[in-house]
Amino acid sequence: MLIHPWDAGSEAESLAFVRENAFGQLIAAGRGRDVPVVVPTQFLLVDDRRIVLHLARPNPVWAAIEENANVVLAVAGDWAYVRGSWKVMPGEGDPGAGIPTTYYAAVQLICQARVVTDPEGKAEILRQQIAALDEGLVDPAEHVRQFRGIRGLELTVSEIKGKFKYGGNADAAHRAYVAERLAERDGPGDAAALGHLRRRSPVLPG
Repeated sequence: MLIHPWDAGSEAESLAFVRENAFGQLIAAGRGRDVPVVVPTQFLLVDDRRIVLHLARPNPVWAAIEENANVVLAVAGDWAYVRGSWKVMPGEGDPGAGIPTTYYAAVQLICQARVVTDPEGKAEILRQQIAALDEGLVDPAEHVRQFRGIRGLELTVSEIKGKFKYGGNADAAHRAYVAERLAERDGPGDAAALGHLRRRSPVLPG
C-alpha cells in the first residue's frame, strides 16, 4: 500500500492497532494463481513477532500456503469519511469546492506461515485464543475428537507496514477544524478516527 511519510505508523503504533483490532484478512498468494486466497479471520497477536489462529480444514487457504508460505495479514479500520466542505475553513473559499477524503488506519503484516496439524499444537493455539477472548471454558483438549476438522496456523512476522491516514499532511488549524466536525457529527467510526487524529496531533485539544 502507498504510505506517505506523514501517514507512516511506527512499529509500536501499528502493533497496538493490530492488538485492538484482532480480525483481519489473511492473504495467501500461492504460486501461479489468477488471484490470491483471501480469508477473513480472527487471530491473536501473541507477541510482536508471532500470531496464531485456526481455520477449518476445507479452507482453500491451505493449498495456497503449501505452495508459498509467505502470507500477508491485513487489518484495517477506524475509518471515517471527511466531507469536502470540512477541508475548507471559514473565510477561505467555497466549501462546495473542498476535496473530500477518508481517514483510516491500516496495517499489513508480512509473515511466514507454519501449519500446525498435531493435536497438542492445535490445543495450545486454541488455549491461547480462548485465554484472550473467553473465560470459564474447559480445556480445548476436551474437544480433541473435533480437532480433525481444523488446522492451526502460526505466523512469524518479518515486516510491519502501518498507515494512519488522519490529516497528517494538513496544518494544525485544518486538523483542528476537521476534529471539531467529527465530534459534532459523531457518526459510526467518527469517535475512533477522532481519537487517532488527536493522538497524532498533540497540539489539538483532547
